[in-house]
Amino acid sequence: MIIDNNIDAGKPFDWGRTSDDYALYRDIYPQEFYDRIINRNLCTHGQKVLDLGTGTGVLPRNMYRYGAQWTGTDISEKQIEQAQKLARQADMKIEFMTASTEDVDFPDNTFDVITACQCFWYFDHEKIAPKLARMLKTDGRLLILYMAWLPFDDKIAEASENLVLKYSPNWSGARETRKPIDIPDAIKDYFELTYHEEYNLTVPFTREGWHGRMRACRGIGASLDEIELEQWDKEHRNLLFQIAPDKFEVLHYVALAELRIKRIPV
Repeated sequence: MIIDNNIDAGKPFDWGRTSDDYALYRDIYPQEFYDRIINRNLCTHGQKVLDLGTGTGVLPRNMYRYGAQWTGTDISEKQIEQAQKLARQADMKIEFMTASTEDVDFPDNTFDVITACQCFWYFDHEKIAPKLARMLKTDGRLLILYMAWLPFDDKIAEASENLVLKYSPNWSGARETRKPIDIPDAIKDYFELTYHEEYNLTVPFTREGWHGRMRACRGIGASLDEIELEQWDKEHRNLLFQIAPDKFEVLHYVALAELRIKRIPV
């Protein structure tokens, strides 16, 4: 269970409760998402990559074919169990381990790239910044990734988001607009931004797929009690039958921030 007063006004949440839905419904990044990473020459052949907050291992599993050696960590044991299961089924040799990012510890100069997808704001940045800089090789990169639907531009996303807010009014994941990733000051003490980009893309869904994706979000599956979740589930299914066809696309935006260790003047 995680409690952070800066997230959802301190409402407790547990990603382990969403692990089944994550495994089924959160592997949704289009190919362009991965192409943009590869085009930066990141997470590719010959590189060692650490994926923080890996969840069910979506990033390592989808980028495995590009030849990097992956390690994934997550605070949730159930998420890691799903990641290991999915990797085994695909015959992928990926090392997964249960650990909070604050407790992750590898020798100096271990990784070429450290990634954090959809999770960077959950970390204690003052604690992890020097550790990430130490674990990266001299010319290594820290890659922060984020994708979110755009409720002001997409009617289905707006309607589903409003229903999340009905059940979790303090959910702080709402009302997203396209913008660069905000780099915390503690990270800036050790890293400098070398590249960033923000771009729109559409993500295809079925009604069931979108319903599962919404149920896996922090404001629903990770935080509602069983009765609330059952009520939301029924109401959201009815909503989708009213406003959404069997198959549709939802407008999202992606933000990418690539950073390197600050060079100390000689």
